[in-house]
Amino acid sequence: MTKYSELQFASEWEQPVRYIERTRSYYLGLGYETPYVWAHYIDVPFTPLQKPLNQSILGLVTTAVPFDASKGPQGPAAPYNAAAKFYAPYFRSIDEDADLRIAHVGIDRQNANMQDSNCWFPLAAAKRAATNRRIQSLSKHFYGLPTNRSQRHTIEIDAPLILNKLRDDHVDVAVLIPNCPICHQSQSLLARYLEAAGIPTVIMGAAKDIVEYCGVPRLLFSDFPLGNAAALPNHPESQDSNFELALRLLEGAPGARTTVQSPLVWALDPAWKLDYSNLDRLSPEEVSRLREEAERVRITARDIRVKSLGA
Repeated sequence: MTKYSELQFASEWEQPVRYIERTRSYYLGLGYETPYVWAHYIDVPFTPLQKPLNQSILGLVTTAVPFDASKGPQGPAAPYNAAAKFYAPYFRSIDEDADLRIAHVGIDRQNANMQDSNCWFPLAAAKRAATNRRIQSLSKHFYGLPTNRSQRHTIEIDAPLILNKLRDDHVDVAVLIPNCPICHQSQSLLARYLEAAGIPTVIMGAAKDIVEYCGVPRLLFSDFPLGNAAALPNHPESQDSNFELALRLLEGAPGARTTVQSPLVWALDPAWKLDYSNLDRLSPEEVSRLREEAERVRITARDIRVKSLGA
């Protein structure tokens, strides 16, 4: 006879992780009484392709950050490092050997691969698409969007800077790849902003509920751990197949709020879906440690934000 707990586990396996609910429960469990209010819109801007992809310049927008040795550990297995976050958009040459890290954001540190950057930044797949004439070319730069809890700051300050740089580089279409929960919201807000300005976008994301709750034109959803939305680890075929799905979504979406789910499967064992921000699976000592860490991160991030705004 099937136990209720087994049925509950199967139900959790069959659907995407509900990150809005999970993060709310997590911070309430750590003692923060005011839940975060996620961005939510009814109307969604939508811009169809203005020309075929093989005649289009494509820009990549990431929330990963270039490694900076002066800001502490940021490599594999590194703890959350608030000092490594950035509070202004950055732009790097597409030909630069950029070492992008995700250890500093709220990714799924128990399950996400933190060594293969193709899991979170599909640059190699995009270059192959250009070589194969699937797109005309990549833009001169790739673009870093800050992970900012302030939705107003993202919309009024960061998004216009990204848009201006995309226009300077003559970008026709943009692929946006978020990592942590707030990253997914920030990229969703940017997608809306770019679409309203006439640039078609597609998000390659892993937090389906956050992106759809905000409301975006196109989402390629991969049921992967947060931080690895672009591809499976060390798996070039998945890099190319997922990027191709994103391109097809740019071409074929009939209108706003079009979501396509990648057929790729992260693992046959679904247990990873139960790990993220699940205090019920932790000891009281571990919960206490996480509470202390969250407070240190909050204070550090606040101090950096105040300093950056005053500069």
